[in-house]
Amino acid sequence: MRRAKIVCTLGPASQSQEMLEALLENGMDVARLNFSHGSHEQHAENIAKLRAASLKVRKAVGILGDLQGPKIRTGRFVKGSTELKEGGTFHITTDETVPGTDEIVSTTYPFLAADVNPGDRILLDDGLLELKVLETDKQKLIRTQVIHGGTLKNNKGINLPGVAVRAEALTPKDREDLVFGIKAGVDYIALSFVRQPSDLDTARQAMAEVGRTVPIIAKLEKPEAIARLDAILDKTDGVMVARGDLGVEIPPEEVPAVQKDIIRRSNLRGLPVIVATQMLNSMIDNPRPTRAEASDVANAVFDGADAVMLSGETASGKFPIESVQMMERIILAAESSARTTQSLMRVLETPLGLPNHFPDVIARVACEAAKASNASLIAAFTLSGVTARLLSHYRPTVPIVAFSPNQEVRRRLSLLWGVVPRVLEPIQDTEAMVKRVEEELLARGLGRKGDRIVIVFGAPVGQPGKINSLRLHTIEG
Repeated sequence: MRRAKIVCTLGPASQSQEMLEALLENGMDVARLNFSHGSHEQHAENIAKLRAASLKVRKAVGILGDLQGPKIRTGRFVKGSTELKEGGTFHITTDETVPGTDEIVSTTYPFLAADVNPGDRILLDDGLLELKVLETDKQKLIRTQVIHGGTLKNNKGINLPGVAVRAEALTPKDREDLVFGIKAGVDYIALSFVRQPSDLDTARQAMAEVGRTVPIIAKLEKPEAIARLDAILDKTDGVMVARGDLGVEIPPEEVPAVQKDIIRRSNLRGLPVIVATQMLNSMIDNPRPTRAEASDVANAVFDGADAVMLSGETASGKFPIESVQMMERIILAAESSARTTQSLMRVLETPLGLPNHFPDVIARVACEAAKASNASLIAAFTLSGVTARLLSHYRPTVPIVAFSPNQEVRRRLSLLWGVVPRVLEPIQDTEAMVKRVEEELLARGLGRKGDRIVIVFGAPVGQPGKINSLRLHTIEG
C-alpha cells in the first residue's frame, strides 16, 4: 500500500466528472484548485464534482485551495508578444495603461521602479529571460539591458532576486479567493510567497473573520522564507516546496539541498510537506517521463516527503491519468527500497519532544508495537485528526487506518503520509468499537481474519483529546 500521497492540480484537462473519478481511482489523494486561474463559479463546480466523485469511488479526497499571492507579472502586448534581443534595450513601466510594444511593457507591481537599482537583475517568464537594470526614475520607468533574450508573451511572471519588494501577505484578490474557498468547503489553503511568520497570522485572521478556519500550507518560494524557516515552521500547519519560483529566486544548483533541508525540518516537527513543480513535466506532452523526472519523484520519497504534486501534468497535459499512474508506480518502487526504510527509522527514533503528552507517547509506542508484533496495520480513532497526524509523524512500517465520525477531518487526513482515512459513527463502548473496527476492515478489504492489528483510542471512548489507550488485537471475523 502506497504511503506518500499524490496531489493533482485541476484544469481544463481534468474537470469532467469522468476524469475526476478516474484520477481518484488511479491515485489522486488531494485535488489542488489553482486560484491564479479560473472563476469562482468554475471552482465551485469542480468542488461539487469532486465531492460527487469521492462518494461514487468511495475514497476521501482533500481539496487544496492555492492562493495566487503577490505574484508580479508583466502586462499585455498589443501583438501578444515581443522578441527581446540580447544586448538590446527594453523598458518597464508601472503605468498599467501603457500598451506593450517592442520597446516597453507594463508591470502589475506599482513599486518596481522605486525598489530596483542599477545593476539589479529582473528575471522574466520563470527565469528564461534576464534583464539588467541600467536606470530607474524611481517613480514609473525602468531602462534595462537584455542579458538573455527570447520571446516575451503576455502576463509573464517577474522575479527580482535580491530585491526587497513591498508585498502584502494577502492581496485583495487573495482575500476574495480565501473567503470563497472557506465558504465553499476547501480543506486546506496554500499561502503563496510566504516571507515571514506574520504572513500566516494575517491569513488566519482573515479566516476568523469568515467564521471557519482550515489548515494552512505555507508555500516556500522566496529566499526570505528560507532564512526564516524555523520561525515559519513553528506557525504553519504544513509546507509546500514550491520549486518553480524558488528555483528562480535562488540559484538552481542550491534547490536540491534546500528541498532536503525543508523536508528534514518538517519531518522532525510532524508537519506534512508537499514537493511540487515539474515533477513529471515532460508528461504534459509525452506518455512517459524522463529518467531524471522519475529519479526526482523517488528522491522526494527517499527524503521523507508526505506528498508529491502534479501541476500542468494533470491540469492541462495530454496524459493526466498516465501521469498519476506513473507517479504511483514510482512512489511504490521507492517505498519498497532499503533506503526509504532507513529514512523512516530515522524519523521514528526522533520524538516530537512533547513531554508528558499522552497522545504523542501512545502514537510512538503504537508504531513500535506494530513492528514488534508483526501487526498488519494500526487502527486509530480520531475526532480532530491529531492522533493520525502523530502516528504519521512516526512513519510506521504498516498502514494507519484512521477512523473519524467527522467528514471534514477525514478529508484533511487524505494528505498525511501513510494514513487511510475512513468514516465511522461515534461509538461509546470499547468492545463495540473493536467489533466495528473488525467489520469495517473486513468489509473494505483492509484486513483479514487472523490479522494482528494495533488499535489506538481514548478511554472513555468518544472524548476528543483523550487518546490514552493501546490494544493489541487479532481479527476474529
